[in-house]
Amino acid sequence: MSAESVHFETRIRSANQEVVIGRGHRFCLIGERINPTGRRIFQEQLRAGDLSAIDRDVAAQVAGGADVLDVNMGVPLTDEADLLAKAIIKIQSLTDKPICIDSSVVEALEAGLSVYQGRALVNSITAEDERMEQILPLVKKYDAAVIALPNDVDEIPMEPEKRLDLVQKIIDVATKEYGIAMHDIVIDPLAMPIGADTASGVATFETMRRIRDEHGLNMTCGASNVSFGMPERHSLNGTWLPMAMMMGLTSAIMDARTPQIVQAVKAADLFMGHDDWGMEWIGRARAAKAAAEAAASQEAAAGA
Repeated sequence: MSAESVHFETRIRSANQEVVIGRGHRFCLIGERINPTGRRIFQEQLRAGDLSAIDRDVAAQVAGGADVLDVNMGVPLTDEADLLAKAIIKIQSLTDKPICIDSSVVEALEAGLSVYQGRALVNSITAEDERMEQILPLVKKYDAAVIALPNDVDEIPMEPEKRLDLVQKIIDVATKEYGIAMHDIVIDPLAMPIGADTASGVATFETMRRIRDEHGLNMTCGASNVSFGMPERHSLNGTWLPMAMMMGLTSAIMDARTPQIVQAVKAADLFMGHDDWGMEWIGRARAAKAAAEAAASQEAAAGA
């Protein structure tokens, strides 16, 4: 089908706040930091039942501009289902930001969904039959939206055509077999590390363009993947994201603590007509100036 004029809106909610992901809206920043991967101390704290670091992570991501918080509690040698449920309950007590529940363990996803007060985004499924059979019933049961990756048990395809074939398979299974609405399917177009294959960037952009034009679906990705293994990663990510936005990317899972990258996204929103009268851009600039002046005043007072 042609989706050139179709702009699907994916709506996710906390108990008190709704976020809309869509081409007619500001880019959705999904804060990635609440994740123990590669964080040894955080993992040790979680194994000991200490969730206090989550307070700092939530505060830092929200302060940086995150609209949604991705939550992953995948720590070896723990009860991930119990840990994820406790983390979600804690986060809901700290912020009204909606949550993206991130786990490869089906039991953990259900535990998280069962305690979440709102409409979650589930991260994620692939085009593998088993994964869809396990997770899509939960997505339907809890009225969630879902992130879907166009790879299967055989490969992560590099060719846009193969990725689009798997996108179509996901759409067919989710909508026809499980009754999930098109607007609740968010595609991850598979942003691969540019350092491993410099042709991967063009392939991903073409995949995004075709998903946008042929299906009108919203898209997200792990934004930091594109620069993995390369120097000056912030510059690469800050350049890539606005380019991806022009191809139809409507959200990204990223570290909102990085002002250079967040600023690039906000500037792109302004130029793409998603920031009426530049009010968010102006507001952020004024807030940053006020914070800098307050910090300078405190420093001067401390040195007096």
